[in-house]
Amino acid sequence: MPVSRLKRFLDDNHVRYITISHSPAFTAQGIAASAHVKGKELAKTVMVKIDGKMAMAVLPAPYKIDFDLLKRAVGSSRVELASEEEFRSRFPECEVGAMPPFGNLYEMDVFVTESLAEDAEIAFNAGSHTELVRLDFEDFNRLVHPRILRFSVHHE
Repeated sequence: MPVSRLKRFLDDNHVRYITISHSPAFTAQGIAASAHVKGKELAKTVMVKIDGKMAMAVLPAPYKIDFDLLKRAVGSSRVELASEEEFRSRFPECEVGAMPPFGNLYEMDVFVTESLAEDAEIAFNAGSHTELVRLDFEDFNRLVHPRILRFSVHHE
């Protein structure tokens, strides 16, 4: 079960969380609807390469990355979307596209957009397309130590 590594990490760090099972969904907005979670509270993980280094960009479901904003925010010369082939092997226990935003478990930087940090709770894929984890943003911030930056825009 993909979520076992994440749950063990959360349990070891005494974090309160809930898991939400839902019917299979493959888009962030579809997951939010299926799991009855507000789109702005559903954190989607987008894999990016920043100056060639793999990283996680985490933002609310109805938002999209503004690559120019992200590039300026991190002080990088190049930011681009990573392909599935480039990151698939880094998450052997996860379904592609369902990686939890815990880059610290995968030795990579995590960047969270400011709008997501405004919510008391967040929910996110837990390694599969049928299970979410919801927890306090403060706990996520304490465990992951993401850089909170402005790099997304609401997607109409």
